[in-house]
Amino acid sequence: MSMSYTSNPNIGKVRADAVKMVRAGYSTREVARHFGFSQSTVVKWCQKVQSVGLINLRTIPTESSRPKHHPNELPVEVVKAILDLRHETKRGAEFIHQVLLKQEVYGAMGKLVSLSSVKRTLSRHNMTKYSKWKKWHQSKLRPLPERPGLLVETDTIHDGPSGQQIYVYTLIDVYSRWAYAEVADKINNIRSGEFVHNAKRIAPFELKLIQSDHGSEFSKFFIKKLTEPGLSIDHRYTRIRKPNDNAHIERFNRTIQDECLRRTGRCLKRWQEEIPKYIRYYNHERMHMGIGWKTPMEMVQETL
Repeated sequence: MSMSYTSNPNIGKVRADAVKMVRAGYSTREVARHFGFSQSTVVKWCQKVQSVGLINLRTIPTESSRPKHHPNELPVEVVKAILDLRHETKRGAEFIHQVLLKQEVYGAMGKLVSLSSVKRTLSRHNMTKYSKWKKWHQSKLRPLPERPGLLVETDTIHDGPSGQQIYVYTLIDVYSRWAYAEVADKINNIRSGEFVHNAKRIAPFELKLIQSDHGSEFSKFFIKKLTEPGLSIDHRYTRIRKPNDNAHIERFNRTIQDECLRRTGRCLKRWQEEIPKYIRYYNHERMHMGIGWKTPMEMVQETL
């Protein structure tokens, strides 16, 4: 946004009239006294007209007071090196930053530039790439969890090395802390829809809204499954860079890992047996400090 020293709409005409008086034979001191400005200001107005070569003196416009350069901006040679590496390698900002740090040809350049500076430089020169298949999700207004089911968070736990992972779908009601979980050998939109359907079937309250992160297992087809007649559940994505949006389910993920999964060992069959037992304990026996040392089922029964 352009910033000016003054917002007076008539100041341009005042400057032009002052310069005209100087050209008519008045001294800059006399003109300054007449208009109420300092003499140096009138002198600068006259110099500006001479340097720019303004022919039409009906107005001298106000220029932005914003500085032309930032005191900590990257040197021109560093910017050129970043752009040249982009053209040569076709690689991303992380790679370019490492090249600047390691290659001797760039000398001290790597010490002058951070990774964020490399990203900004590429962005300013329109050299960043975004997938045309990227879906930009709009987050709905986060509802207040005044009753069970109004805000239910869901997520997945990934355990094990790539290719040998075991997954756990998790779900928690923010108001009552009632939770549900299922183990799975794979995750996708269909499996996510089935998980929510199973949770809805056994939940002691109606699920109104499901909140998830932007994982691929919660993409467009998953939302479509939620709106089918068998579920009819609204959906909301968490906001970008707002980790507290999913705080309750993240804490439940940590709890079930510490109190159940790590104690039983990493085994799909064992988890299929132990998780339902733990969920019954969690909902009916385990007291929660966040809800006044009550169990989730006690919180649910108070609203029935």
